[in-house]
Amino acid sequence: DTIGFDYRVVPVTEEIKEKPKTGCFVSGFFVEGARWCHDTHVLTESRPKELFTDMPTIQLIPAADRVQPSTGIYICPVYKTLTRAGTLSTTGHSTNFVMPLELPSDKPPEHWIKRAVALICALDY
Repeated sequence: DTIGFDYRVVPVTEEIKEKPKTGCFVSGFFVEGARWCHDTHVLTESRPKELFTDMPTIQLIPAADRVQPSTGIYICPVYKTLTRAGTLSTTGHSTNFVMPLELPSDKPPEHWIKRAVALICALDY
C-alpha cells in the first residue's frame, strides 16, 4: 500500500467555507520564477520586474496507489524560505526543502527548471 497525493489548485473564484471531505487545503505559498495564470489555470511566465507572486490555495488529496501523470505537470519544489540551501538531513534532503507539488503546465518541465521555478513558504522580508 502506498499513499500519494493528487493536487488541485483552487480557483480564486471558488470560496472556501469549510474543510474538504478528504485531504487538506494549503495556502500562503509564493511562486518564484513564474506566476499562476488565473484564466488558463497553469503556470505561466512572470511579468517584468515581478520576482514573486501569490499562489492560490492548493488542495492535497490522498490517493492510494496513485500513478503520477507523465505530461501536463511540473513537479515544483516547495522550500521553507528563499534560501534554497540548507543542511543535509539524514534523509539526504535539504532541511529547507518541504516537498514536491505537481502544478499544471502547458510547457515541458525543462522550461520551468531552467527558470528555477519553486514555491516558497515564507519570504525573507
